Amino acid sequence: MGSTRRGRFSERPARWIHARAAERNGLDAELIDLREYPLPFFDEPVTPSAARESYTDPEVVRWTEKVKQGDGYIIVAPEYNHGYPAVLKNAIDYVFEAWHGKPVGFVSYGSAMGARSVEQLRLVSVELRMMPIRDALHIPPAIFNAALAVDEAEALSLLEPLREPAGILLDQLALWAGRLKSVR
Repeated sequence: MGSTRRGRFSERPARWIHARAAERNGLDAELIDLREYPLPFFDEPVTPSAARESYTDPEVVRWTEKVKQGDGYIIVAPEYNHGYPAVLKNAIDYVFEAWHGKPVGFVSYGSAMGARSVEQLRLVSVELRMMPIRDALHIPPAIFNAALAVDEAEALSLLEPLREPAGILLDQLALWAGRLKSVR
């Protein structure tokens, strides 16, 4: 989940896409919440690519180890002011080598269905030597607004019309996670 703010919407689509992933054979999905990784604002003496992930802050070490465990990722990100949240950028930036050779897909919402957030995330993921999946899941405003106004169970059911594009995203993520794992 790429947002940590109070009242965030990201929990709903994150739980929904996680459930879709869990339904598939061969995918071992885990939901990772940035709230569980209270990272300090990046203030290291060298860049992440130079640091070689030799951090000493326990939260940063724990976060880096978590990223190392995955073979692929889906980032659920809102769009704030034509971009993605600073907390997500900070979390991404702390890690460098552990992202290499891993596919990443995106679920987004907000202004322009989160498209500008995803476009920026794609650029950053390429710099981190990840492979962004072409097919992202953008939540339309009608579904987003309706899901904001109801309890979580109903919100999750409102996301069901997105099952087909979610399936395409998950198919591509699984395909590339397998192929790139053999390369890493």
